[in-house]
Amino acid sequence: MTSTPAPTDPRPLTDRAVAQVAALIEAVPAERLGDPTPCTEFDVRALLSHLVAGVNDSAQLGETGAVKWSEPPTDVADDGWGRAYGAARARLAAAWADDATLERQVTVEWGTFPGAVFLTSGMVLESVTHAWDLSQALGHPLPLDQELAELALGWAQRFLPADRRGGEVPFGPVRPAPEGADAYARLAAWLGREVA
Repeated sequence: MTSTPAPTDPRPLTDRAVAQVAALIEAVPAERLGDPTPCTEFDVRALLSHLVAGVNDSAQLGETGAVKWSEPPTDVADDGWGRAYGAARARLAAAWADDATLERQVTVEWGTFPGAVFLTSGMVLESVTHAWDLSQALGHPLPLDQELAELALGWAQRFLPADRRGGEVPFGPVRPAPEGADAYARLAAWLGREVA
């Protein structure tokens, strides 16, 4: 198992990860909102809603040190997803701007740890994983940041080992990745996605 430590200050990586998602969201045509994604419980619209909620919830954790997970928004217009995600991104950056938030202990379902670890094991990992889901659903409209995926894979292997699946860990069993698969495909397979 890879034991990649969280970076001292994960905010630049967090910004890269959410910026990548934002660029993909801007590339979503309204007529593709009902298309399926590799994250089988979400079509594209539901995935975008999940992403907006996740960034807002992560902002709340930075603001208060605790989170009450929100319901994904259902009132965003077809052409409003970029604005909704952009507002959530701005809130996230402001919520974690104080260096003290990186050291403050936070508690979520998968553990208690410093805020810096949450940003990597939660926000960056989630954003990178769902960037792949959205990219796959849209037919790969933009190149993806491979360094982010390599880092996220290391964290996934550390925080979500193969024997921790089901129950409070919402991922299926590790699946095989094809020979020569890039870091995104290997991450997706580690998190239980079917990767062709």
